[in-house]
Amino acid sequence: MMFDLTGKVAVVTGGSRGIGRSICEQMAAHGAKVVVSSRKLPACEEVVKGIKAKGGEATAVAASISDKAQLENLVAEARKAYGRIDIMVCNAASNPYFGPLTGLKDEVFQKIMQNNVMSNLWLMNMVGPEMAERKDGAFIIVSSIGALVGSAHIAAYNMSKAADLSLVKSLAMEWGKHNIRVNAIAPGLIQTDFAKALWDNPQIRAAQESKAALKRIGQPDDIGGVAVFLASKAGNFVCGQCIIADGGVIGAGAE
Repeated sequence: MMFDLTGKVAVVTGGSRGIGRSICEQMAAHGAKVVVSSRKLPACEEVVKGIKAKGGEATAVAASISDKAQLENLVAEARKAYGRIDIMVCNAASNPYFGPLTGLKDEVFQKIMQNNVMSNLWLMNMVGPEMAERKDGAFIIVSSIGALVGSAHIAAYNMSKAADLSLVKSLAMEWGKHNIRVNAIAPGLIQTDFAKALWDNPQIRAAQESKAALKRIGQPDDIGGVAVFLASKAGNFVCGQCIIADGGVIGAGAE
């Protein structure tokens, strides 16, 4: 019963594939009504179809995290469909640049920071007031273990994810008094389309598997369950934290 989400409404950005899809499916499996969102509506509808086939309840709303008006519409449509928002999962992110910081263009960096950080602040300010009125809510940002380390290839992305961790701590201080639990999840390397450039590279994958205490990279469901924990009664006393789910890369140490 500690993980039961019956009666709760969850909105998940980037919910059409990978980690986001797992979060949608796991939330629904534990009783939540889920609003599946990403830029492409057909992909969201496919996830909704799968959830309904298993007896769950879900609806699809297309929205780009780069567009504040579209996010406002997402929130409005979620309320229209289910009357409320209890859980907001900010999973969508962008990483349009792979390479050293010396080659990073200003406009690309600005896009990364707006999509990966500013959009999360927008969403908190959109859903926070109704959660505060009910004195209950869960706001989850999917960050990355990249926030905790340097990188020669995805440094700009890592910087945005580090900013998300700081954002979580400040939002927790601001909204915690209303019993809104604000937390982050920092996944390690997960086998998703988004991270394909990393895990599909034999050298990078082997290095990650070697560093991990579990000697493997992650799967989307390895993260979906963590989100359920943070959204449920089981996570009622967790706030302002970052849960690292990386198979034991950070903190395990290398032999």
